[in-house]
Amino acid sequence: MDTESTECVIEARELRRTYKGGFEAVRGVSFSVRRGELFALLGTNGAGKTSTVELLEGLAVPAGGRVRVLGRDPFTERAAVRPRTGVMLQDGGFPSDLTAAETVRMWAGCTSGARPVDEALDMVGLGKRANVRVKQLSGGERRRLDLALALLGRPEVLFLDEPTTGLDVEGRRETWRLVRQLREEGTTVLLTTHYLEEAEELADRLAVLHEGRIAAEGTVADVVASQPSQMSFELPERYLPGDLPPLAPLGVTHHETDGRHLRLYTRELQRTATVVLTWAAQHGVELRALNVRAASLEEAFLRIAQSNSNSNSNSNRRTGVAEAAEGADAGRGGDAGRGGDAGRTAGAATGAKGVSA
Repeated sequence: MDTESTECVIEARELRRTYKGGFEAVRGVSFSVRRGELFALLGTNGAGKTSTVELLEGLAVPAGGRVRVLGRDPFTERAAVRPRTGVMLQDGGFPSDLTAAETVRMWAGCTSGARPVDEALDMVGLGKRANVRVKQLSGGERRRLDLALALLGRPEVLFLDEPTTGLDVEGRRETWRLVRQLREEGTTVLLTTHYLEEAEELADRLAVLHEGRIAAEGTVADVVASQPSQMSFELPERYLPGDLPPLAPLGVTHHETDGRHLRLYTRELQRTATVVLTWAAQHGVELRALNVRAASLEEAFLRIAQSNSNSNSNSNRRTGVAEAAEGADAGRGGDAGRGGDAGRTAGAATGAKGVSA
């Protein structure tokens, strides 16, 4: 990615989305994505990922806030936006009796400036499966076929919704390689994933959604740095936690005890470990069950997912709402291009050439 590029390609400002019954799935979400950047949206099931992405794709109207893709409203100006974007859905809903090549060819007929069918299939590793019917493809191969359709129109902006679900390790790595290549060529990518390793490997920046709000945002390093590292051990019976050197100056934010077991949470892991181990050596103390663990994206994600939903409710960070299934109600199946075979075909006809539905 060109790190000097500052053009904002995707912009969400205080986005809100409410379903029937009053459930608010998206509660004031704001972020931006620069040209050529790969931005990942993480979150547990029901966090608001798909509900947010559907607003960005122009498949639903926000209940509040503003969204811009390539400088335009993706819902009211879909004729201008759709030809410049590619969308990979969680479930493509392909006609099962068509072959892979026939599926791509059908889609290409509705897409301006489409890649050749063979090129699209080769890009995702399906060149040798071109004449296999969709119903005979594995789940991972169907995911790759969906990616081929998303790339067919050479999009400037690519939305990838759980792109490697169902893929084996080799297929996942190949998809990562292709996504990196697209990003290097200048494609802007918005990725939703539940694989934290995928976000670490691919994302320039990411946001973690929790109960409809952004709980953390930044580079992987930024998000990881927001969480403390851990050091845990067992103290001998003759010692108490108070016998240790002062912990606060070492960057220790708090500690937990369980019998003789002590767990320290620290912002300065190396310094904390050095001082504690030096103290133990000087006093002839054996610290049993010693474990030192640096902060990680997984730790940050789990802490956010388990956080108190009533805290910090006015800062667009955490809020208390019941978890609900994303994509429920009309927001998933009722929009063109999202609901099975007919929806995908309609989505191609209305979206790829930019004809308003």
